Amino acid sequence: MAQQARIVMEPGWEKDLQPHIDRTENRLAHAVAADARRYVGVRTGRLRSTIRVQDNRVTVGTRYWRYHHDGTRPHTILPRNKKALYWPGARHPVARVHHPGTKANPFLRKALYQRRTLPDVT
Repeated sequence: MAQQARIVMEPGWEKDLQPHIDRTENRLAHAVAADARRYVGVRTGRLRSTIRVQDNRVTVGTRYWRYHHDGTRPHTILPRNKKALYWPGARHPVARVHHPGTKANPFLRKALYQRRTLPDVT
């Protein structure tokens, strides 16, 4: 009959393991953030430049990131404080704009679910 190996955990093993867990979380967060920057659509670069890692978490620093990530339905844009809308490049002021919607680009989801190997934590 084969003998079974016996593992004995020394007291305080959790605190010895925590620095390794923190380093691994940090490396994985940086890998996810790098992939998110690669997958995000770029027009001006502002959204991509706000993808960062803070406390081992990936953060996005714009208010409009979700519209890019999840997309939007077709909708009408109306003026709030004025009688018409105008922007540089428009031929003339308009009373409303029919926006066709925005196609979803789930750049964070793609980055998070990317298959990856666990980094070396030596």
